[in-house]
Amino acid sequence: MSRQFTPKIVTANALIEGDVVYFTADDRWSRRHAEAELIEDEAHAQLRLIRAVRQQDVIVGAYLADAMAGPDGPEPIHFRESFRTLGPSNYAHGKQESTHV
Repeated sequence: MSRQFTPKIVTANALIEGDVVYFTADDRWSRRHAEAELIEDEAHAQLRLIRAVRQQDVIVGAYLADAMAGPDGPEPIHFRESFRTLGPSNYAHGKQESTHV
């Protein structure tokens, strides 16, 4: 019996700045989770991850993260990914300035 595939996005960290970034359907890296490509096929997810990992001059630590469709684009499912959307956690700056967790 096969398990049901949970939709994924490809995420990583920007090599120079360290910001969390998300791979888009048009092969860009965005700092907005909602712009990530929501991948609903397991084989396609693996191909997109391979394409992302090859961009070592731009990103580091690419991996597939569970996500779900939302009204404005993909939304994180797990706390870790929700937390990562807020940016660095060492002090309030960047994305955290306007978000209170």
